[in-house]
Amino acid sequence: MNKKVTFRFYEELNDFLPKEKKKKRFEHNYIARVSVKDVIESFGIPHTEVDLILVNKKSVGFDYIISDRDDISVYPVFESLDITEVQHLRPEPLRNPKFVADVHLGRLTRYLRMMGFDVNYNNTLSDDEIVELSKKERRAILTRDRGILKRTEVTHGYWIRSTNVKEQVQEVIKRFNLKNLIKEFSRCIECNTVLIKAHEENILDALPPKVAKSQKEFFSCPSCNKIFWKGTHYQRMLTFVNSVKNL
Repeated sequence: MNKKVTFRFYEELNDFLPKEKKKKRFEHNYIARVSVKDVIESFGIPHTEVDLILVNKKSVGFDYIISDRDDISVYPVFESLDITEVQHLRPEPLRNPKFVADVHLGRLTRYLRMMGFDVNYNNTLSDDEIVELSKKERRAILTRDRGILKRTEVTHGYWIRSTNVKEQVQEVIKRFNLKNLIKEFSRCIECNTVLIKAHEENILDALPPKVAKSQKEFFSCPSCNKIFWKGTHYQRMLTFVNSVKNL
């Protein structure tokens, strides 16, 4: 015998839904005993995107077994708000967030590192390795693959919507409430290590002659030994960083 429940998804959770289900309450038919988590993910919404579920106006967990005629409201993650007293479905928000990015997000990784954020990235990492790093190092997964975020062991993650790298940066900054944590040009964009100030006399032989004459401030990576200075790209990147800070 078919049973039915009513769903309503809020805010950016609608990004995952077909047009006829977006921003409206709709009915869903089911037969077998099933958890609310499984039904939500059957709509293509990873559980990492959900922070609050109300069934008949009462908060429930992912393991709640739906009942005939339930009215279910589902809300997105509130990284910047503490809603513990209502119902937090995941571990506490990452107040000092770190990330691991999937193989499709190399350019996003460089931008985020440029803004000072710790992003583990290697284009040879498998999904299993990404999940293990996320668990071991408490890193939120950034991905274009919804499937990895549906894995039960994943607690923090975000599905990147845009294919434009600058829009992707804005998504991550907004989603994880990072605007006030930006420390531009403080981390190596190649290997993710925090940069240190370099003394010109120690790196002079490694500098192009024009750079040695025109620049006075240098930073180096203690891991990969790459040297950074305020070159031709600096002002353009700084303009972008400031635009993100003013979002």
